[in-house]
Amino acid sequence: MPYFPQVLKFALYLALSSSLVSGFSFTFTSQPQQCSNLSLQITGSGTPPYSVLIIPYGPTPLPNNIEARTIVYQEFSGDSSSVSFQLKYPTNSQFVAVVSDSTGFGTGGTSVAASVMGTSDSSCYNATQNVSPAFPFNISPPNQLVQCSASRLWWNSDQVQGTPNFQGVIPGGQSFSIPVGQVTQVADEGSGFNWTPAVRAGSTLMIVAGDNRGLGTGGSEPYNVQAGLNPNSSCLTNNSPSSTAGAPAGGAYPTNSSGDETGSSTPHPHSSHLTCTSGGVIGGLAAIAILALAGFYIIRRKTSPRSQKERPVDLLQGDPDDNEPPPNTELPQYYQPEPFLATAPTEVSSAYAQEDGGRRSFVSGSNLLHDSLPASRYGTSDRRQSGLTTFSDPRSATPELDGTGAPSGSMTGLTSSRKSPMPRQLRPVNIIQHEDAGLSNPEDGEQAETIELPPAYTNIRKTLEQS
Repeated sequence: MPYFPQVLKFALYLALSSSLVSGFSFTFTSQPQQCSNLSLQITGSGTPPYSVLIIPYGPTPLPNNIEARTIVYQEFSGDSSSVSFQLKYPTNSQFVAVVSDSTGFGTGGTSVAASVMGTSDSSCYNATQNVSPAFPFNISPPNQLVQCSASRLWWNSDQVQGTPNFQGVIPGGQSFSIPVGQVTQVADEGSGFNWTPAVRAGSTLMIVAGDNRGLGTGGSEPYNVQAGLNPNSSCLTNNSPSSTAGAPAGGAYPTNSSGDETGSSTPHPHSSHLTCTSGGVIGGLAAIAILALAGFYIIRRKTSPRSQKERPVDLLQGDPDDNEPPPNTELPQYYQPEPFLATAPTEVSSAYAQEDGGRRSFVSGSNLLHDSLPASRYGTSDRRQSGLTTFSDPRSATPELDGTGAPSGSMTGLTSSRKSPMPRQLRPVNIIQHEDAGLSNPEDGEQAETIELPPAYTNIRKTLEQS
């Protein structure tokens, strides 16, 4: 996991560079109050003379959106390390303070947005009239700043005294001077120069303009640095301005209308370094804890029993692990299959007592009928197969009988012989069983079973034998 050491190294570098470069800081020795004196004290060793820049932040609290706040640029007297001046800001308004020395802008640190507490005195500002800077400045493309994307800062040269200057202020972070490039003239844009903001996306950046009359005479505009459609970070380095870790400069001061203050009350020139070092230690401990948890998870996953293999699914009986009882698969009483049992013979035919029966031929009209009389396959049972051959008329093979039991018409019994016996043709016997299912659980007992059997033709064969 190489990401955590890089992040910790970068954060530690920012803290060390901020502490070593500035070498000093400042603190508010009085609470910011409406129309009261605001006092500051330098801590650490800087290079005098010192100065402080007070920049309005956020919307105005006055009715009708009246802006009565102006940028205040206050220099310290001589080599003094303290200063006090009247704060002409209304109650519940906010500002950002930037302290510098002779080595550069913002070397003493930048506070977060401090809130102004209320007093009964409101005579230091005009709540009915808007204030305006000595000269306005503009940015193109308008109202936006994109990380590592060129923008043009421009102004009206007729309103500027000398050469204008621009500063970048990040509340609670780093402040810097914007280098003025080659000034060019552009139609409808006046004088200006191109600048590529090497500020990380997501940072709140305030651009402050000034001229020979002092810092801030051109007013200020806040911007939220964007990443752009195609993010470009080629201009960023470890020294690129950003919000710094640890407590902001200025010590303890209110940051909202309720009077809640910042965490640090005793600022020290090396406080940011110590804070960042402690933050690095905490981050390292957190990384160790994450690694320990990851190792524990891997070990537990290896030692945990493997999941059961897939088993075939029994759609009939279901899963044996299920707690539900198996369903009742038995059929109702009247739907259960029963075997058919053949009944005992009720009458024995003498015509089939012989193993090899004779053949009789009957002449009925133009039809010659042969009635094969073989022995029953089932002994002397009435269940027999009969073979019947018809020569010319495919009518029913059963001869029609008159009232005497003889075949109807002029039938003459003839005994004929054949050189080769006719093949025995089996006649299938159909057994029909009719059932009334009725109720599943009859209350009056079971009903009688009905079996239909084909006729045995016993009387016909006896009549034929007698004739």
